[in-house]
Amino acid sequence: MIDLTEKIAVVTGGAQGIGKAVAETLARQGANVIVADLQLEKATAVAEEITTNTGNKAIAIQVDVSNAESAQAMIDAAIAEFDRVDILVNNAGITRDNLIMRMSEDEFDLVININLKGAFNCTKAIIRKMMKQRSGTIINMASVSGVTGQAGQTNYSSSKAGLIGFTKALAKEVGSRGITVNAVAPGFIETALTVDLPEDIKEMGIKLTPLGKFGQVQDVANAVAFLASDEASFITGEVLTVDGGLVM
Repeated sequence: MIDLTEKIAVVTGGAQGIGKAVAETLARQGANVIVADLQLEKATAVAEEITTNTGNKAIAIQVDVSNAESAQAMIDAAIAEFDRVDILVNNAGITRDNLIMRMSEDEFDLVININLKGAFNCTKAIIRKMMKQRSGTIINMASVSGVTGQAGQTNYSSSKAGLIGFTKALAKEVGSRGITVNAVAPGFIETALTVDLPEDIKEMGIKLTPLGKFGQVQDVANAVAFLASDEASFITGEVLTVDGGLVM
């Protein structure tokens, strides 16, 4: 059984979807959790629910991961509350899908700034502390779109492919300090981002997935919990696809 007792975990984008499932799962495994999100009211509700259901401490912190000062303030607040951070899950992300001929510069920049630079900002804010601890684990939420590319997602695919490169480079930088860095790459997962997809797109996704169905947020959360645990202490620089076999 995965045991994260007394671990301190920061989950960005933790107010809903995959991030919420990750925060809840880490707490069920014993961790105290910082639910970090731009939407403070939703994050607070999630934190209160986690505390009620698990008995572990959970707090909400508002953050704009695309802003370096905001990311640093989030980490500073987490350390002030718990004195350390053991697990950072860079989950915050958005989509602004469009064909490149129609994609605006703002649509491209916004996705890159949140999905990729956001992970940089949050990681930079905590990495010195983890290096002094000589321990820690960072888990970046990539996507199969960053592995294979996806039409209509040059911005999103670029951000997630960049995040995979970021993961591998950082793993080499900090491995000697006892810090692991990995990525999780979900495939078609039932979330708010996929619920409104046209039916033909959903059917295509199911057809392309060997297991013949969409995944659930819990499937992704379970993978994150494993990578955050001591059971994965000798795994670093890896990309774990949670995709029902979509890109094998």
